Amino acid sequence: MISLVVAAFLLAGAYGCGVQRIPPLNPKVVGGVEAVPHSWPWQVSLQNQEYGYWEHACGGSLIADNWILTAAHCFTDCPRCRVVLGAHNIKDPEAGSVVIRIDRRKFFVHKKWNSILFAGNDIALIKLTSPVTLSKQIDLICLPKAGTLLPLRYPCYITGWGRFYTNGPFADKLQQVRVPTFNYAQCSSPGGWRPLKSIMMCAGGDGIVSACHGDSGGPLNCQVAAERWEVHGITSFVSTFGCNIWKKPTIFTRVSAFNDWISEIMVNN
Repeated sequence: MISLVVAAFLLAGAYGCGVQRIPPLNPKVVGGVEAVPHSWPWQVSLQNQEYGYWEHACGGSLIADNWILTAAHCFTDCPRCRVVLGAHNIKDPEAGSVVIRIDRRKFFVHKKWNSILFAGNDIALIKLTSPVTLSKQIDLICLPKAGTLLPLRYPCYITGWGRFYTNGPFADKLQQVRVPTFNYAQCSSPGGWRPLKSIMMCAGGDGIVSACHGDSGGPLNCQVAAERWEVHGITSFVSTFGCNIWKKPTIFTRVSAFNDWISEIMVNN
């Protein structure tokens, strides 16, 4: 299994990853701000076609030139799906953005996932029908090393085109918000989310900023070195009470718990 992990990291390493060529100038998604265009070049929009129109359904992260990391529940949210890469305004994509239809047979959902999000394993990979050309607008994010646990209150960014607030409109332009991360013990403490699993992590929960519906599948972006951003979390769910509830942080699939699975899918497909 170790050889599969190494192989997957070699796939990403062949292209380079995690370099933010356009930095996010606004450090300070609910309670967030519009991102600097193309400052998160690995962010993708999964869009579903309904009644002849394409609508944003989920986010995702480009981890190789033909692989997207997202949430498993996005498979059901996006029955007729395409992916848009390199866009800032998904209602009016800029020159240089790319649209690719998704072959549902290439949507790899973790076999232990089910629709009960508290059960965990909310992770999936999508293999694109053709590789994309990397550019200033389209680039890769790195995977963390297996088993990595971030320090308590480590600052990361949620990004996405989700709702601005509970039951509110979806964003046309990519939003970002900075949130502190918490460990398993903190996430599972009384007043928070219970029960969680160690394959999950959480961030936010101050009642001001969080992910919201439509941000699912998108990355929790964490900078671990001067020119290295890693996707430490996959946005999974928020409180059923709303998107900015006190002591109800956003819950993420912890990516570093699934390195072997990611590697196996990428190498064998």
